[in-house]
Amino acid sequence: MTEFWLISAPGEKTCQQTWEKLHAATTKNNNLAVSSKFNIPDLKVGTLDVLVGLSDELAKLDAFVEGVVKKVAQYMADVLEDSKDKVQENLLANGVDLVTYITRFQWDMAKYPIKQSLKNISEIIAKGVTQIDNDLKSRASAYNNLKGNLQNLERKNAGSLLTRSLAEIVKKDDFVLDSEYLVTLLVVVPKLNHNDWIKQYETLAEMVVPRSSNVLSEDQDSYLCNVTLFRKAVDDFRHKARENKFIVRDFQYNEEEMKADKEEMNRLSTDKKKQFGPLVRWLKVNFSEAFIAWIHVKALRVFVESVLRYGLPVNFQAMLLQPNKKTMKKLREVLHELYKHLDSSAAAIIDAPMDIPGLNLSQQEYYPYVYYKIDCNLLEFKSDHMVSLVQHCPRDFPIVMDIVFLLPSVVASIAGGHRSLKVWLR
Repeated sequence: MTEFWLISAPGEKTCQQTWEKLHAATTKNNNLAVSSKFNIPDLKVGTLDVLVGLSDELAKLDAFVEGVVKKVAQYMADVLEDSKDKVQENLLANGVDLVTYITRFQWDMAKYPIKQSLKNISEIIAKGVTQIDNDLKSRASAYNNLKGNLQNLERKNAGSLLTRSLAEIVKKDDFVLDSEYLVTLLVVVPKLNHNDWIKQYETLAEMVVPRSSNVLSEDQDSYLCNVTLFRKAVDDFRHKARENKFIVRDFQYNEEEMKADKEEMNRLSTDKKKQFGPLVRWLKVNFSEAFIAWIHVKALRVFVESVLRYGLPVNFQAMLLQPNKKTMKKLREVLHELYKHLDSSAAAIIDAPMDIPGLNLSQQEYYPYVYYKIDCNLLEFKSDHMVSLVQHCPRDFPIVMDIVFLLPSVVASIAGGHRSLKVWLR
């Protein structure tokens, strides 16, 4: 993806001349950026006091909406899991890719009527995006719980014979069932000690049924064996087995419980598949809605700051620049030369920290022209980034992060091995 610089400059004799001058300096002559007009309709100006207050409110709204856009995009990447390469093709605005939407931006008159005041339009945007944010939290929570429960069941059927569920391995014929005196135990025997098991298991305790042990399954390190003995010898057998590095698993053959676990896994798997499609569709639709709202907030900010900077009557040209990464510094210098006459306080240096009361301008991003960045790099792939963060921190270093949208598997991989992980849920 890419980033854009959304700027505005006062109209000279005409706004078209302002545009042509910028286009020549940045694109036509120097090829420093791809430039295009950014069309903002004639909005209601209101009073100066309202504009100054709205400038601060729009800055907060901008940050909030951008955050929701990124949350929706990131959660789509989390949900798609193995299809993360397909995430970008699902991140569309009004059915087109984000670059096309931004470069061909047209104000949505139906959603945000320009007859409304600027404050009302900002409130419409805030209400809509807040609803998306709340819906995302509830949908993410429900899907993550479902996915987490399914992963817990799947995890029981994975891993070594020492820890995994044995229900999928054993059969009814492997046990002596419904006996008042006899019971069958399952024992994990290290492969290196299997010969010792064959020689010793009948004598580890009294009343072990001779030749009752068979290998039922194996993994890389161990065999799973059964053995039948009298119930009153079980405790002694467990103790002696442990002394010889044979681990008796706690397992009782219960067909009803095993059937219930299998049905639960099938149910969760089916529910996950049922929720997956509608959830992805919801994410696509609401990503588009949130992104469209975000670009409208940028347009509002450009309008408000341009009126505050350049005065009335409204006469400015908003322009969109897609800078080349290697020539950003040069582009900034060219813009500075073009517009330094607009503000003498900014004429001496570029990128100077400034604080101007009444205008909501980032201290690191004050220029003689109105400027806002639109960063379309929306995906961070949190799991790899955060796991790497934890792995490179000292083990007792406290880490604070927002994991409300991390999937359970990611949380587990982050928390594992870090004793002082502190998590605040928003």
